[in-house]
Amino acid sequence: MCGIVGYIGKRQAAPIILEGLSRLEYRGYDSAGIAVFDGDKINISKAAGRLKILEEMTHNGETLKGFVGIGHTRWATHGVPSTINAHPHYNREETIAVVHNGIIENYIALRKMLKEKGYEMVSDTDTEVVAHLIDYYYKGNPLEAITKVLHRVEGSYALGVIFSEHPDQLFAARKDSPLIVGQNEEGCFIASDVPAILKYTRQVTYVDNQEIVRLRGDHMHFYTVDEEEIKKESVTIEWDSKAAEKGGYEHFMLKEMYEQPKGVADTLLPRIKDGEVVIDELNMTDEELLSVKKIYIVACGSAYHVGVTGKYVLENLARISVEVDLASEFRYRNPVLEEGAMVIVVSQSGETADTLAALRESQKRGFKVLGIVNVVGSSIAREADSVLYTWAGPEIAVATTKAYSTQLIALYLLALKFARIRKTVEDKVFAGLLEDLKKLPDQIELLLSNKNHIQKFANRYIGAKDIFFIGRGIDYAISLEGSLKLKEISYIHSEAYAAGELKHGTISLIEEGTLVAAVATQPELFAKTISNMVEVKARGAFVLAVTNEGNMEIEKAADYVIYIPETNPCFANSLAIIPLQLFGYYVAVGKGCDVDKPRNLAKSVTVE
Repeated sequence: MCGIVGYIGKRQAAPIILEGLSRLEYRGYDSAGIAVFDGDKINISKAAGRLKILEEMTHNGETLKGFVGIGHTRWATHGVPSTINAHPHYNREETIAVVHNGIIENYIALRKMLKEKGYEMVSDTDTEVVAHLIDYYYKGNPLEAITKVLHRVEGSYALGVIFSEHPDQLFAARKDSPLIVGQNEEGCFIASDVPAILKYTRQVTYVDNQEIVRLRGDHMHFYTVDEEEIKKESVTIEWDSKAAEKGGYEHFMLKEMYEQPKGVADTLLPRIKDGEVVIDELNMTDEELLSVKKIYIVACGSAYHVGVTGKYVLENLARISVEVDLASEFRYRNPVLEEGAMVIVVSQSGETADTLAALRESQKRGFKVLGIVNVVGSSIAREADSVLYTWAGPEIAVATTKAYSTQLIALYLLALKFARIRKTVEDKVFAGLLEDLKKLPDQIELLLSNKNHIQKFANRYIGAKDIFFIGRGIDYAISLEGSLKLKEISYIHSEAYAAGELKHGTISLIEEGTLVAAVATQPELFAKTISNMVEVKARGAFVLAVTNEGNMEIEKAADYVIYIPETNPCFANSLAIIPLQLFGYYVAVGKGCDVDKPRNLAKSVTVE
């Protein structure tokens, strides 16, 4: 959510900042702004709506001259989306400008204090409080003022700050909201995420919690909130800027769907060696893994749906008890974690606020945490006891596809690793499972190549009001993700249900012409799912079925069938989700929706 970009150096700052912000549009926003020091004063330009409005207002930054500046794309939390509430925000003399991601939880008390000191607020935001608070503490030393502010504010923040009295310096600070810095021969950068500055440098440094950075044109200094200077190591980003571009596809989402075979192969194949699953980065011996008595999987959104699948697969193959929790509920229910348990947190960005909080809560209680993440060097990657990376590459579209598919692979591999150690799968069966896994990239590619008939079917449901997804076992987990894909990008009301629950109320919503997508890939549940399909069809539903090749009898109960290649039932999600992704995508495109940037949504949810 939100995006920050800042620059100080030899080049004009505004065009660099605007270009960086454009590469963060995927994060979600409703207004944008930029502040640049022109040698005399700080000039701010901002607007509600898309970044394109701001670019046109400033002629792509040409009207804002200066070599130091900060920019921001805002996703409204405090105050409606508007020009006034957009960042950056000034202090009262307009000599300090601030951009901020996160939420200042005690801003009401701070706002009251500042008003009593004579400060007037012009916006409804919590961020303006930070600008005035810096002003209140500023006595000529920017670093001192910022550290005092950080001791007063509560909540989460990534800050970018410039001072007209110190035009040779750019300041940044971070707590619980992502922030990176980078440097090249021409200057220094701050950003919320790597794509914003990847065009200029592949050497980045991740700012850790409660750290402050002072950047000049040719160097960076890092400090604690007590002004103690610290040393930081940079990392090299292996993927280049082209990986974050559309590459001729109409949308990032479509491009990323077609990148799934590669992402799955990259995540899977290096971890299968000599007929065994080898996950070196776990940093756990077989004996330590064997001592794990229970697993808790904690995640949000699509990653939570991965966790639901992981529960079925881990319990089936490794015979180990698994609980799946929504990260936003996990720490607030005061969970009882059993002794000997392992906690697995799943997040594409590695910055999801609720998931990160669940990680910290688990560690505070003395439990080891394994992070499954896609972004190297992200907060979860740095703070988890072990990390299993999903090598999906940069994912730009808000609606996840390839990150979801690679997260599934990570949990399959873990399940097989546990099964091998716990001796719950025979050698012959284990070898067959590995072979089925190796086939997945080619099978996914085959499904993607048959998109035309799905597109034609999707066109029939552009005007749908309600769509239901049903399934049992792993098919229920698939239905959860299929439903989410549709609703988040097409804005059609969609719900997923465990098929056996239909008769407990939901079937009353089925009427003539209602589309029900039934997933039936699990052999032992196939007949029962068929019976549920018959139930809804008898009440007027049009039934779309997704099932394995060879299940021809399903055609008696379904109006339209999509077949997927044969695989072990444990891995069916990896194949069945592909046509459902395509269905959601083509419905949204047919409706004219902004597929990559759906309304009200953000790619990286870094606030609670």
